Amino acid sequence: MGTTPPIFQAVSALLVAGVRRRPFLLEVRDLWPEFAIDMGVLRNPLLINLSRGLERFLYARATRILVNSPAYREYLIDKGLAAHRISFVANGVDCSMFDPLADGQAMRQIWNLNDKFVITYAGALGMANDISTVLQAADLLRDNSRIHFVLVGDGKERPHLMAEAERLNLPNVTFAGAYPKSRMPEVLSASDACLAILKDIPMFRTTYPNKVFDYMAAGRPTILVIDGVIRDVIEAAQGGIFVKPGDARALADVALRLAEEPELATAMGLSARGYVLEHFDRGRQAEAFATLISNLVPV
Repeated sequence: MGTTPPIFQAVSALLVAGVRRRPFLLEVRDLWPEFAIDMGVLRNPLLINLSRGLERFLYARATRILVNSPAYREYLIDKGLAAHRISFVANGVDCSMFDPLADGQAMRQIWNLNDKFVITYAGALGMANDISTVLQAADLLRDNSRIHFVLVGDGKERPHLMAEAERLNLPNVTFAGAYPKSRMPEVLSASDACLAILKDIPMFRTTYPNKVFDYMAAGRPTILVIDGVIRDVIEAAQGGIFVKPGDARALADVALRLAEEPELATAMGLSARGYVLEHFDRGRQAEAFATLISNLVPV
């Protein structure tokens, strides 16, 4: 089994499969190099052509291709791959990690936010994540002393974002640093709502961000500033509110609405929990993956 990205790991797996005369399962976790091209990270025409050529080579040699987003499957079919060669199994989430009834007071005390409506973003602070829009929304809400944004995570943009928050003198934003996955239940239980946000780049509409499934499993409503297939999930679950990417005013308005309607926030969170249990619990996803493997390599 090979995984891409990184694409050269998949090349190594293909070589091993060939030597051992075994089926080659290719797991596509991101549509590389298309994400890198859309982000402007990969610009050299020669490297783009080489990368796409290597991508096509791996797709052609794979016995079966596994994707974790339904949009990835449609992308590959549009590229000419036969539908029967592509299987979709979402990453899902270990719902047993999260208690939707936990109050998170211990973490709130650490953050000194006991009396606030806490909106948490948990994830990378990188180029793709558009945290500057969050800071703009916080600036619009600076006179509302109850709403507070907590940014959990790290990344290369963190120093710039902290400098921007300081320049704006934002009283309602906390950079809480990174926490290990094992502490995400504590972090999310201390939150009244959670935030998922990416820049408005076409390829991001194809992705299932793992953090959204964590939010849902924790029983917290998601403020979703990402369009595409993950929006379909949140709306089917009635587990949050979509905000157009890049719209700081709309983000501020949704934050204010949830803070003023706690019953709505609670209902959305519990609805999200029920939906993720039924459709994206990792145990069920593992069973689907095991079935795929057993069909590929009969015992």
